[in-house]
Amino acid sequence: MSESRTPAGETRLHNLPEYSVSEISRAVKSTLEENFQRIRVRGEVSKPNYHGSGHLYFSLKDEDAVIDAVCWRGTVGRLKLKIEHGMELIATGRISSYPGSSKYQIIIDSVELAGEGALLKLLEERRKKLAAEGLFDEARKKPLPMLPAVIGVVTSPTGAVIRDILHRLADRFPRPVLLWPVAVQGEGAAEQVAAAIRGFNALLPGGKVPRPDLIIVARGGGSLEDLWAFNEEIVVRAVAAGTIPLISAIGHETDTTLIDFVSDRRAPTPTAAAEMAVPVRSELMAAIAENGHRLARAVARDLAHRRTEVQGLARGLPEPRRLIEEKTQQLDGWIERLKGAERGFFAERQRQVATLAARLVTPGEMIRRKSQELAHGATLLKNAMAAFAAKKERGLDRIAAGLRPALVTELIARRRLALDGLARLLDGLSYESVLQRGFVLVRDAAERPVTQAAAVAAGMKLTLTFGDGTVPAIAEAGGRTTSRAAKAATPAESPSSSKPKKGGPKDSGPQGSLL
Repeated sequence: MSESRTPAGETRLHNLPEYSVSEISRAVKSTLEENFQRIRVRGEVSKPNYHGSGHLYFSLKDEDAVIDAVCWRGTVGRLKLKIEHGMELIATGRISSYPGSSKYQIIIDSVELAGEGALLKLLEERRKKLAAEGLFDEARKKPLPMLPAVIGVVTSPTGAVIRDILHRLADRFPRPVLLWPVAVQGEGAAEQVAAAIRGFNALLPGGKVPRPDLIIVARGGGSLEDLWAFNEEIVVRAVAAGTIPLISAIGHETDTTLIDFVSDRRAPTPTAAAEMAVPVRSELMAAIAENGHRLARAVARDLAHRRTEVQGLARGLPEPRRLIEEKTQQLDGWIERLKGAERGFFAERQRQVATLAARLVTPGEMIRRKSQELAHGATLLKNAMAAFAAKKERGLDRIAAGLRPALVTELIARRRLALDGLARLLDGLSYESVLQRGFVLVRDAAERPVTQAAAVAAGMKLTLTFGDGTVPAIAEAGGRTTSRAAKAATPAESPSSSKPKKGGPKDSGPQGSLL
């Protein structure tokens, strides 16, 4: 082996082999897998991560160290437990390494809780969690039916539990039983029990498969591990979500599982569950018969008591004939009193009418009084009018005396000029002057003005008013008009004719169409 010195005086060995990182990682991996092919590791679960790929990653730790753990997707579905943070587990598997991060890890094949203490700790934590959600509240529990028509049983079909339940039901009160067979322990037992409970609740009343009125979930005794399926959260939630009353009968009287807290009634044994489900038929029939006898005796006693009361009341009543005679006599007296009161009533009303009539004034007297008042008013009115006229006459005399003749003459002249102007304006606005300028007023047979050619139909009788007279006419097809006096209309005068003839129409303001 040759040596060489570095500038710092260090010795460098040139004959040591060189490895790549991958070679070192593979060598470490091979060493671990060869020496730890099958091991069991006990530790506390930390940070479990169910990855979207289906794999499970977590860590196992104790007071001094931590080791990574991985469980592949195919193995996760076979685990008996759902890995949760804080569990103390015993994991079985093999040691390997992950070259990508230079870490060693245990690849898990199976897990189990580390002793009964760990199971009890997990059970208590789960119980507190579900209780906090209100799943164990007494208000949620449903009453059991007195005599269910159909009973559903969720248990193993091969065990002694189903035989005990059927035998006890046959002894007490035979009822139809629907068995939903399930595994009551081991892998998948919790899922089967939950599916059975949900399946019974999903049945429709009146369907092909009868819907049970009561469900019994039962299992024989066993260890805490054997009964663990009935502590699973999926079973508890299935019971809480159901609408059919449920009796739990898991294990012996000293065994307690979480299904016992959420069920509507807990039975210490499966046989006791059957006893809770139905009454004893013979005892029930005897109780019904006894109640019937007691009811009959009570009715008989009540009838006898009522009969005695009626007889006593009958003795206290008077004879009906005598009672009717007394009431008849009393009625006759009331009739006589009514007749006397009727005569007095009408006499009093007549006196009141006579008194009021004496106070009335006759119509002749009223007319005479009103005539006098009218004559007096007329005299007053006449005197007032005379005084008013005299007063106005004196006022006019004063005004006339104060006016000068020249002013009166000038005022009359101005008024005459204004009147002549208004007369000329009226003459210019008159429709007669318009007719004198060559226009024609057209009217129909009802003397209504015709203002549009579309309103004229063939054969329609019309009246044509000119400036010098009126001519009847009949309308032809195509808008032509034929006068009765001539086949063709005479042209109107020239618009230069400004003054109407004296023989023209005298209407002061007809409204119509001027053509």
